[in-house]
Parts: sequence; structure tokens; C-alpha cells
Amino acid sequence: MTHQTKYSKVIVARGAAAMLGLALLAGCATGPHSNPDDPLEPFNRSMYSFNDGLDKAVLKPVATAYQDVTPKPVRTGVSNFFANLTDVWSFVNNLLQGRGADALDTMVRVNVNTIFGLGGLLDIASEMGVQRHKQDFGLTLGHWGVETGPYLVLPLLGPSTVRDAAALPVDYLGDPLSSINDVGARNSLYGLKVLEKRESLLNAGDVLEAAALDRYSFTRDVYLQVRSQRITPKKGQAQDDDDAGKLPEDY
Repeated sequence: MTHQTKYSKVIVARGAAAMLGLALLAGCATGPHSNPDDPLEPFNRSMYSFNDGLDKAVLKPVATAYQDVTPKPVRTGVSNFFANLTDVWSFVNNLLQGRGADALDTMVRVNVNTIFGLGGLLDIASEMGVQRHKQDFGLTLGHWGVETGPYLVLPLLGPSTVRDAAALPVDYLGDPLSSINDVGARNSLYGLKVLEKRESLLNAGDVLEAAALDRYSFTRDVYLQVRSQRITPKKGQAQDDDDAGKLPEDY
């Protein structure tokens, strides 16, 4: 690993800590009638507005152009490629949570799609019926009892919680892309990953704009519901239920 790569990872970790500190300071200005799930709402709304402005000015137009000019099979291949890389880190987190069966499925997915799916461009494992079990380090912390903490909107990264934001440096280090020493190639792949993710959310964004009077509150409530349901079993659901702790397929 080069000195430049090590330095960049230190910067990411320090940046995440700095954002958490700023958010917690901003939370001191919240009023007595703030949403109990969102005590940092003034800070979060300002970050939401910033992200929304950046999205409308840059990300959405570029993602729309990408969708218009790139054939569907190519876009599907790009999506499969990054999903396969995500499965690598999901395998680790399934192990950390003691989900042996899910870890085995994930290991099979990575091997099948990497070897027979042209490096992950083809999702052969799904065609074989091998399920995807998405996990991240934030969910691993939640599995072992760490509370989500307040809702938190991160600059550029969007909805999160204090726990999930604290887990970001570990998720970054666990991303196979972070191990690429060629800075130009690594940054290009990260850029393509962001573009692919934004393109996949174009339809969802249109629905959100049409349906929600307060898009900030709607986004917050959906995000917190998804994260809590993935960790805390529903009433009457066993602790070892196979569906507990999983991210939904379109998350």
C-alpha cells in the first residue's frame, strides 16, 4: 500500500470525525419541540438543502444523461459489478454478526459472479437462486446492541445516523475499491459508483417529489424506519429470524 493511499484513508477517518463533531455542536441549538428522533434538525435541514441543491445542479442531470446515452445492458453490468464488490464486505459483516448461512450464501455469490459472471458484470448467482444478504458495519454495530443515535444528514453522503456515520471509516476500509493503489483509477471507479447509484434512484426521486409535502421529513422517517426494522425484530418475530438485520434489496 502506497503512502498516498494510507494518507487518503487517514483523511477519510478524520473527516468523518469532524462531521460528527460539527453535527453534535449544531444540535445544541435545537428547540424543546424538536422531533425526538431528530434533535439535530436545524443542522440536518441545512445539509439536506445543500445536498439537494448539489443534486439538482450536478448529480441528477449527469445521471439522467448517463441513463439516456448508456444502453440498459451496460448499465445493468455496471450495477452488477458494484453489487458484487458490495457482497465482499457484506460477507465480512455477516460473519461478524454470526450469520453463518447468510455468509455462506454471500461467499458463493462472490465466487460465482466473479469467476463465471465476467468479474461481476453478470449476476449468475441470482439466476441460480442464491440470495443477496446486504450488510454494513453500522448494521453490525446495531446487531450487537449499539443504538442508532440521532438522525444525521451528512454533506454529500445524505441520510445517516450518528452510529452509521461513525461506522463509515470502517465501511470505507472494507470497500474493495479502497485497496486500489492507482489513485486515478480508484477515483474514477468511485465516481462511476456514485453515478450508477444516482441513476438507480431517478424514478424514486420523481415519486418523492410528487408525493411528499415535506421531502426532508419523508426521507428521514423512511430512512429511520428501514434501519430500525433491519435490526430490531418486529413484535412476534424471533431474534434469529432470517429476515432480521438485512438491508432491503433496493436499499
